[in-house]
Amino acid sequence: MVTHQPDGTAPRGRAVMVLGCTSGAGKSWIATALCRWAARQGLRVAPFKAQNMSNNARVVPTADGHWGEIGSAQYFQALAAGVAPAVQHNPLLLKPEADTRSQVVWMGQVDPALSALPWAQRAQPMRDLIWPQMRDTLQSLRAQHDLVVIEGAGSPAEINLMDTDFVNLRVARAAQARCILAVDIDRGGAFAHLYGTWALIPEADRALLAGFVLNRFRGDASLLHPGPEQLQQLTGVPTLAVLPMLRGHGLPEEDGAWLDAPAPVGAAGRSVPTVVVLAYPRISNLDEFTLLAQHSGCRMRWARCAADCVGADWLVLPGSKHSLADLAWMRQHGLDAAVAQHAEAGRPVLGICGGLQMLGEAIVDPDGLEGGSGDAADAPHLHDAPGLGLLMLVTRFTAPKTVRPCNGVFGAVPTGPFAGLQGVAAHGYEIHLGQTVPHADAAVADAALPVLWGQAGQPLGWCHPKGHVMGLYAHGLLEDPQLLHALWPTRAGVASAGYEQVFDRLADHLNAHFTPGSLQALCGLD
Repeated sequence: MVTHQPDGTAPRGRAVMVLGCTSGAGKSWIATALCRWAARQGLRVAPFKAQNMSNNARVVPTADGHWGEIGSAQYFQALAAGVAPAVQHNPLLLKPEADTRSQVVWMGQVDPALSALPWAQRAQPMRDLIWPQMRDTLQSLRAQHDLVVIEGAGSPAEINLMDTDFVNLRVARAAQARCILAVDIDRGGAFAHLYGTWALIPEADRALLAGFVLNRFRGDASLLHPGPEQLQQLTGVPTLAVLPMLRGHGLPEEDGAWLDAPAPVGAAGRSVPTVVVLAYPRISNLDEFTLLAQHSGCRMRWARCAADCVGADWLVLPGSKHSLADLAWMRQHGLDAAVAQHAEAGRPVLGICGGLQMLGEAIVDPDGLEGGSGDAADAPHLHDAPGLGLLMLVTRFTAPKTVRPCNGVFGAVPTGPFAGLQGVAAHGYEIHLGQTVPHADAAVADAALPVLWGQAGQPLGWCHPKGHVMGLYAHGLLEDPQLLHALWPTRAGVASAGYEQVFDRLADHLNAHFTPGSLQALCGLD
């Protein structure tokens, strides 16, 4: 529970932190599960991740009444904790635009000055300016909640980054967090990973480690003996949990971690359409396809080349952090021709945000606002490019970036695969650079028809008059069971599981496999 400080200052809640030996160790879902487990115990819980690097982002309110971005992982952790997601839950978000360049989002808003700095030159301003405010944000959350569940990033033992890393040990020290260190045992070498990470952590910080977690275990846990016992003898740190492999848990994975795994398929033994989503290099907000991948009304898979599109009933062009670069990549790999052939055959094509922009006649970027090619920091700017020409629209990149929630209702939709959307309510969010308008030379017969309206009557979606191609600026619509059913009907009585059930299932998984009493001790309930 919230405890008073020795100096008599405001009471602050306990903090528990999930660290990992590597990226992909399961930190995000374990933190989400902890948020739900603690909330079910009656605690006031908030998530926190000092810095996230992801092109999966959600729209949340800022302190000054505007709208900003945070990483999707913290958005879902807040929902699991039962609190409204806010920028304080993820103060710093890095959105990669190329291998050596990223957009810096601080307290929900793009920071142009930090974004323009090379990686090596960001360390000092972040340490001197960002860290004090980030620390204050963390302490404010602790003052308002019984428990703050903190997620680390990568590994706390990256010795080349130890002096500048304020995502792991510096946060742990500031919060005096009880830390658990997770490892993906399915990869092998788990005990070496745990011991090596412990050994590289400064000795004074090892006292913060409350326990090890062996994640994604398959088989008979008794065969691990005497590994955990020997590890505890070497480090003094107990193993608190051996978590069995939990496939298809339903929580969106961070970035592309799930692209390499087969997507869940629709209902077995039933003929359902195949939905193919193009996976270009700078894909963004791919987390919004999690429920689609689990939807029983279709089968979903990813495509990285033209051959992957063979047999597709639907093609989906998702969002992109760099629309011009991803459009060029599509042309290099023949995916532009695959999309054109698919549309010429009258089969449905859906573009979302950056995908909508690519479906138009042209993308114009006279000021180079999207930056370089997306492949190298010194690559020449891509100022404009012809689109795929499937919708008579033109996108021009202009500042500022649009970040806001959006609500509306689909109006008249031409007869065809999207006709079921007519009258369906739409609840989503916009995160995009650029404005899209009808092409000036568009003939009335070929014009894109607005079908979804946003704030102040602004169109957020257009459809081809033949009804087979649609583009939407709104993210998140494919997380709505009603909209999913409108596009890909399910059998009577079969509905997509919502995230509330996912959060409870994850919390139950922790509860069943942590040693008795260890979760209570971590969360201050002992």
